[in-house]
Amino acid sequence: MGRFRSNSPKPLKDALKEFLDNYPHRKRMKRGMILSLWNETVGKRIAEQTENVHFEHGNLVVHVKNPAWRQEIHMKRFSIAKRLNEKVEEKIIKEIVVRS
Repeated sequence: MGRFRSNSPKPLKDALKEFLDNYPHRKRMKRGMILSLWNETVGKRIAEQTENVHFEHGNLVVHVKNPAWRQEIHMKRFSIAKRLNEKVEEKIIKEIVVRS
């Protein structure tokens, strides 16, 4: 009972981070966070050209409607992965695979 008591209240941000760091399905949850952040991170123009964004073996797989956009996204894949990993504060994306 004593281990849950604290002399001072902990900020909610710290308590939530501590919980998430110890959460057994943390990686799966952060993958879901990345999927929900995709449109916001890549912007409206790229988001409109992508579909079926999902994970396969640690890689983020993105299907593109137009082959010209495939090349555009392929060139930007490292910066997109970096921004998404930074938003979830962990290296979740190993590589972005772009398919048309």
